[in-house]
Amino acid sequence: MDIVIRSPKLTDLKSWHQLWESYLRFYQVENFDHEITELLWQRIHTVEHPINCFVAQDNNTKQLVGLVHFFPHADTWQKSPVCYLEDLYVSCEQRGKGLGRSLIAAVECKAKDSGWHSVYWQTKQDNEAARLLYDKLTGGTNGFVTYRLPLVY
Repeated sequence: MDIVIRSPKLTDLKSWHQLWESYLRFYQVENFDHEITELLWQRIHTVEHPINCFVAQDNNTKQLVGLVHFFPHADTWQKSPVCYLEDLYVSCEQRGKGLGRSLIAAVECKAKDSGWHSVYWQTKQDNEAARLLYDKLTGGTNGFVTYRLPLVY
């Protein structure tokens, strides 16, 4: 398989959107606001915005087969920024071929080139296939549990 990891182009919108919707379905997100999807696409292509994206393209079919969204931010425990890898998705047909590892490696390379201290992410506890990869790459979870306090306005 001939895969290239690259930044998305504006002409990738349709393919990126299909991957994004598949990612949302994977996490059983229903009725996701289309306005937020449009805003994310704009942010990815706004140089001043911290959200970054890489896509995996199959050079044989020219189709996008994976994506990763990530962004640096200040950290109270480090001098340099840390990078949060927020979304990682590989199309079902392409799983088990090393694309997730390649997308994470691309983020790691960007982090090193940018002088960021570390890259971190989270996944659902029952996402066993992904956790096998993540455990191999990181040595396992750091033991922290994530909580989210929704704000109602």
